[in-house]
Amino acid sequence: MTARSDTAGPLNYQVIFTLTLVHFTGDFYSSFATPLLPVFVEKLGLSLAQVGLLTGTVRLLSFIVQPVTGYFADQYETRFFVLTGLFCAFFFIPLSGIAPNFYILMGCLCLGSIGSSMFHPSTTGMVPLYSGNRTGFCLSIYNTGGTFAFSVGPIFIAWYVAQFGLEKMPWTVTLGAVCFLFCLKYIPMPVSENMRHLGFFGSMKETLGPVWKPITLIWLVMVLRAVSGQTFITFMPIHLTGKGHDLVSVGLIITVFILAGTLSGLAAGYMADRIGFKKIFLLAHLLMTPTLLIYLYLPGSLVYAGAFAAGFTLLATLPLGVVMAQKLAPGSRSMVSSLMMGFAYGLGGALSPLVGILADIYGLDTVLFFSAFIPLACLVLIVRFPDIR
Repeated sequence: MTARSDTAGPLNYQVIFTLTLVHFTGDFYSSFATPLLPVFVEKLGLSLAQVGLLTGTVRLLSFIVQPVTGYFADQYETRFFVLTGLFCAFFFIPLSGIAPNFYILMGCLCLGSIGSSMFHPSTTGMVPLYSGNRTGFCLSIYNTGGTFAFSVGPIFIAWYVAQFGLEKMPWTVTLGAVCFLFCLKYIPMPVSENMRHLGFFGSMKETLGPVWKPITLIWLVMVLRAVSGQTFITFMPIHLTGKGHDLVSVGLIITVFILAGTLSGLAAGYMADRIGFKKIFLLAHLLMTPTLLIYLYLPGSLVYAGAFAAGFTLLATLPLGVVMAQKLAPGSRSMVSSLMMGFAYGLGGALSPLVGILADIYGLDTVLFFSAFIPLACLVLIVRFPDIR
């Protein structure tokens, strides 16, 4: 049998909307943990090393689960990964609000992270099949569902906890249940690539063998961007709290940061279809370091402007790496999507425990300062990217 990567049809707005809704709902709940870290620190007496271990473990699960799920999603036509993953995300994460200790808290967040890792490869791999000749833009719309969720989720949960308390978090599952029922009705059956007869290594050789070098370059850039990005996303709430911002203010700053990435992701996807992906990568990574430093050091209410600038540059290329990989290896859409999103994101975030230890030793400001320069190292790799339009 041959791969069915030529099954893409005309643009199907209903399916793209449904896939985007899955992405939004799962990431909406996944965004709850970061703005609540100061509350968890206060309630459970967590150290910065424990904060790093918590966030690192959660992201390590993405590193482990997504590639495995991506491989099976390319081989089997089933909605199991999408629906089970979405359920775990919206059901277990709200239970973290009533966790009595660090270990139960980690268990709730880890189960939610596993769920999030399960639906991402399948849904991302389905987007090209229903986007016609607008794959770059449609995948940016799909990605916008996630980034928009990460922008409104923090301010929602910060407001909710400030109003009702952590112990009322489990009631938020009702929002996810409504979206789950809608997706249960309208999510289509994924399309398999029919390469089970080749086995794991055979299918990897068939789809990735000819393009492993550019795929590796793109993946390395995505990992390095994730290290810098996850360091700021994880520890900036604690940094901002130390500068005198209250919980709602911190949630709003995170919302501004990620909402800016929502806008830049759409703009980057639109422009990349016209001038090429490589130019967008170069421009974004040139601007990341100065905007992250502005975000770190602007005082008072000016931090909102810094958050917008940093989020706009840092998150702009997130969907582009996925599109480039899918164009290079169309026969393994879910697998390469998981490599560029979950595998890269998880590996970058898995360094959070080390970052937390360094922050305990050298100070949080120092670690954030040096993390801002990581994107500049990516330029050496980006200049070697293939010119894909």
